[in-house]
Amino acid sequence: MTEKTLLANPSKNRTPRHRAREFALQGLYQWLLNNEDAATVVNNIRAAHGFDKADAEHFSVLLYGTIKDSVALRATVAPLIDRNIGELSPIEHGILLIGAFELKNNLEIPYRVVINEAVELAKSFGGIDGHKYVNGVLDKLAAQFRPDEVAGNKRG
Repeated sequence: MTEKTLLANPSKNRTPRHRAREFALQGLYQWLLNNEDAATVVNNIRAAHGFDKADAEHFSVLLYGTIKDSVALRATVAPLIDRNIGELSPIEHGILLIGAFELKNNLEIPYRVVINEAVELAKSFGGIDGHKYVNGVLDKLAAQFRPDEVAGNKRG
């Protein structure tokens, strides 16, 4: 599976919040591969070209929160995937962590938006069918974290 270079061609039509997710993914990628501490990763990402167009607050919440809660988030995702979490590509791994974090902690964001944003990240930066995998896993996770919201959407 090949992965596209992170943020090599960020779309000019992205919202500040979507850009925050792109930069958070880039930070998680760096964290997963290099084992750098969160503060170092954040400083590197904040210096990146185009960061000024991102929602800096949402970026910080996502990156720090996802890293801080990574053990619990991985434990929640692990039963929903078909392989060991360490066998996921760093892109899919990062996207699933971001999606899990937002589903769990950002209840003001509708679960469908969280999943759609994760799918868009996977389409932009992941492997060929990574977006389908991300969609399936986060859909199951949404049913766990937000059962009332999911059930309400299925009825309506």
